[in-house]
Amino acid sequence: MSNRAVISTPAAPAAIGPYSQAVKVGNTVWLSGQIPLVPGTTELVSEDITEQAVQAFQNLSAIADAAGGSLKNAVKINISLTDLAHFAVVNEVMARFLKEPFPARACVQVVALPRDAQIEIEAVLAL
Repeated sequence: MSNRAVISTPAAPAAIGPYSQAVKVGNTVWLSGQIPLVPGTTELVSEDITEQAVQAFQNLSAIADAAGGSLKNAVKINISLTDLAHFAVVNEVMARFLKEPFPARACVQVVALPRDAQIEIEAVLAL
């Protein structure tokens, strides 16, 4: 594919597996799931779910910026939580990063996430 571009930025954690931070094809950008790792490290920001959600959204935002957009361009957000009891907290954090009209979204509970994170967020942008 000649119109496919890999997006990478040191402002977000490096991939911890065989994947790209994001891939852009035409005007669409697929952002890989982000857990709350501090950029430049392999460390979780903290054990607190609010801080983890903020860090995951900050990581997504940095990748969106590197792709030439922002989270304002999000059309779909997928959130995985290890405990749906954190649903309301995540909604509050999401509202700090995204404004109306909000993107489509899914939020599911999973058994476990990499590095024992409590949250992972991925997004699709339309630029």
